[in-house]
Amino acid sequence: MKKYLMLLVMVVCFTAVNALDKGKWTGFIGDENCGVKGNDPKHAACAMKCVKDGAKPVFVVGDKVYAISNAEKVEKFVGTKVTITGTITNDVLVIDTVIN
Repeated sequence: MKKYLMLLVMVVCFTAVNALDKGKWTGFIGDENCGVKGNDPKHAACAMKCVKDGAKPVFVVGDKVYAISNAEKVEKFVGTKVTITGTITNDVLVIDTVIN
């Protein structure tokens, strides 16, 4: 019984650690239509146009695209490289701070 309890505790801890990533990342604010293409300063005009036309802003770091739960914090940074602190859970970013 103790073995099963320890195994359950280990699985829960491992899952919690992988599901919640708090930290600091540098990347580009792009748009959901172009995704990874937004990881480039040459994409700024396109990203701004797409967001203006209704696309949601996303945070692009390397080949990874994160949805942003509180997108109002990045409205003035669309198309630019930023450093963000916050929490990522299941590929959704909750932003604490944005530094340009």
